[in-house]
Formats: sequence, C-alpha cells, structure tokens
Amino acid sequence: MSWRKFSWIVIALCVIAASFGAAAQEKKVINLAPARGLPFNDGVIAGNTMYVAGQEGTDEAGKLAPGGIAAETKATLENIEKVLKAGGYDLKDIVSVTVYLADIHDFPEMNKVYKTIMPDPKPARATIQAAGLVNDARVEISAIAVKQK
Repeated sequence: MSWRKFSWIVIALCVIAASFGAAAQEKKVINLAPARGLPFNDGVIAGNTMYVAGQEGTDEAGKLAPGGIAAETKATLENIEKVLKAGGYDLKDIVSVTVYLADIHDFPEMNKVYKTIMPDPKPARATIQAAGLVNDARVEISAIAVKQK
C-alpha cells in the first residue's frame, strides 16, 4: 500500500472518529415552561448524563406548595421527576443531589420526605443552608442523573 493511500485511510478514520465524538457531546435541553422567560433550562442532557437545574416545590403557575417544608420537598422532588421523565430518565438514574435549605433546621422534616420518595440506592447528596431562595422557597434541589448503557 502506498503512503498516499495509507494517509487517506488514516484521514478518513479520523473524520469518522471525530464525528462520533461530536455526536456524543451534543446537548439536548429540557425546558418544561419556556414561557417563563428565565435564562436557563430545567435540564440539559450531554452524552448519557442529565443535569437537572435547581427545582422548587412550585406548581405550573409558580405558586409554592402550601403546608411547609414537607409539602415543598414533596413537590420539589415531583418537579425533578417531571424534568427527568421529559428527558427519558427516572429518579433511579440520579447519582448526585444538592439540597438547598432556607433554614437548616428544616433538615429532619425534609429528610423524612426525601427518604420516602428517593429510591434505593440513594444518590450521593450534599445539603446546605442558603439564604434567599427564589420565590421565598424553603427548599431547592438540583440533581445529576446518569443513564446506564
């Protein structure tokens, strides 16, 4: 085989490999309420990983679930599940969660609800107190999910 022919084969293989790599890095966005006009999406899928933006316990009109931290936590996790399902994922695909609490003293009550909704095995999790959550929410949760191949 000539050097010239070999070079073209190598170039062709590099182009094919690059196109597969680019396809794997394409992003798909999930936005359940585009009319809100917010400068972010509810979720972004890159490869087999979905990043769920911080969700609060609000309904479609943006009103917080009444009933305190337990009701807000339940509604927040339901909103995360809606975003996941829109991208073809499920709660069981979550590998990491960050919980933001307006008051760290709500931790035990939030945790009770979290334990009943989040499937086993539970994902890795960090919980912090964060002053001034949007909508005067008591809890906001973001998540990372990975689809097993």
